[in-house]
Amino acid sequence: QVQVVESGGGLVQPGGSRRLSCAASGSIFSVDAMGWQRQAPGKQRELVATITAAGNTNYADSVKGRFTIGRDNAKNTVYLQMNSLKPEDTAVYYCNAIVSFGPGPRFSYWGQGTQVTVSS
Repeated sequence: QVQVVESGGGLVQPGGSRRLSCAASGSIFSVDAMGWQRQAPGKQRELVATITAAGNTNYADSVKGRFTIGRDNAKNTVYLQMNSLKPEDTAVYYCNAIVSFGPGPRFSYWGQGTQVTVSS
């Protein structure tokens, strides 16, 4: 069984910063890509950022230059450093991990989400 657990959400003022963390645990052979998506009230879930095991990153245009994704492969952990936050960044942020249990197929797991609210 695999657990994906996010942390770090909360209330932050516009222009402020916040760091989200997410750890994948369980009987995992390897973790491939990890990433973050978010869902604001009344909107569809959208990609925020992804990172491969090799460290290649991809960002949504709306967060480029403000958010930075990183990971610690030894800990199966991914981070999202969010700077210059705007009210429109308010959303539930979900972590995703693509894992394998040995040679063969990979499986996608999601965390339960962490709320980030940007408001004065």
